[in-house]
Amino acid sequence: MKHRYLPVTEQDQADMLATVGAESIEDLFADIPAAVRYPGVLPMSGRLNEPALLKHMRGLADRNADFDRYASFLGAGLYDHHIPVVINHILSRSEFYTAYTPYQPEISQGELQAIFEFQSYICELTGMKVANASMYDGATALAEAAALASGATKRKQVVVSRAVHPEARDIVLTSAHGLGLEVIEVGFKDGVTDAEALAAAITDDTAAVLLQSPNFFGCIEDVRAIEPLVHAKKALLVLSVNPISLGLLESPGELGADIVVGDAQPLGIPASLGGPTCGFFAVTEPLMRRIPGRIVGQTVDQDGKRGFVLTLQAREQHIRREKATSNICSNQALLALCASVYMSTLGKAGMQEAALLNVRKSHYAADRITQSSLSLEFASPFFNEFVVKLPDGADLKNVNAKLLKAGYIGGYELGIPYPELKGRMLIAVTERRTKDEIDRFIGELEASV
Repeated sequence: MKHRYLPVTEQDQADMLATVGAESIEDLFADIPAAVRYPGVLPMSGRLNEPALLKHMRGLADRNADFDRYASFLGAGLYDHHIPVVINHILSRSEFYTAYTPYQPEISQGELQAIFEFQSYICELTGMKVANASMYDGATALAEAAALASGATKRKQVVVSRAVHPEARDIVLTSAHGLGLEVIEVGFKDGVTDAEALAAAITDDTAAVLLQSPNFFGCIEDVRAIEPLVHAKKALLVLSVNPISLGLLESPGELGADIVVGDAQPLGIPASLGGPTCGFFAVTEPLMRRIPGRIVGQTVDQDGKRGFVLTLQAREQHIRREKATSNICSNQALLALCASVYMSTLGKAGMQEAALLNVRKSHYAADRITQSSLSLEFASPFFNEFVVKLPDGADLKNVNAKLLKAGYIGGYELGIPYPELKGRMLIAVTERRTKDEIDRFIGELEASV
């Protein structure tokens, strides 16, 4: 066979029509009233042969502002981190990229072990006792955490900081509507959650407090000070984290978090124009039977050999729907493997070094900003993102267009989700950025406003 794709011939078409008892293609649509059918020809380009099609598609792809040709200072949830080349080598193995789900554990030992290693890494990174096999992404993991907290505490109120990623808050609100939960939003001061407003918002009806640290503005929350406020009311503390930051920051488990979630995208997963990514979900031991999704456990077979199984499954496919903790029915196995390969490749020292590079380079960039005509919006400690205040009247859309023309992907326009922060840009600086790129970017940013 010389061709990967064989077009349907006229004889093939005639044979298929004869099989279904139709004389023409039009007969297949006879039951659709003419009034609702499109009468003309769709405005599409003509057919292309294979070389012309490939050239056309490459031309479209070249219009994307990718991280290979542009220096990216855009974060806000998806980051340009270094991806070790070994990751693609491992993920390209057919036994991993073709595996869907380990429904038959006895013949899925490789896949199950890969998931088990991911769970182990997440527990070690977060300081929590139990982690699941992964979630769809960090935002849906946060919504699942709110649902778990409500079920565990039998309460119907959730308090969430406005410093949490706005898209994650939207998903929490959507899920809360279906579950009958009340969501209370608390504002921020100097880039971090307003502690006084948070204390006032937590009541005996509060199931959980949802925080993000480093938060959406890149600022590091004082979780140790907030934790007593939450547990004094017997609510649960849910913390969304950047996994790279845990190479330096104290683990959420040591800070008293009950549920830790986040997005594993920084762990070697490409941004890929917005996804897919992989969420992680870890809890304290008392909550492990309420954890959504699947968990892989380690055991031994009848011969005493090490083996892996699916365990503690509390999702609606396996038990009565009314008893299920979640309707999550799958996990991001391939991307969880990607994160596992990343963490195993870097190791403990490598994770610390990556985190340190993010801190040093972002703070160098922030210092350069303060020496320019621009300024920082917040004074709170930050990890690898910070908010820049542009001159009054600056058109951020136009600024980013100029930066793109100069070869830079600019920051996120904060005025979109936060009207009070109009004219502010959220800038991310990862370990991939060089001193020369940072200096040139700030020069271009100054010139663009």
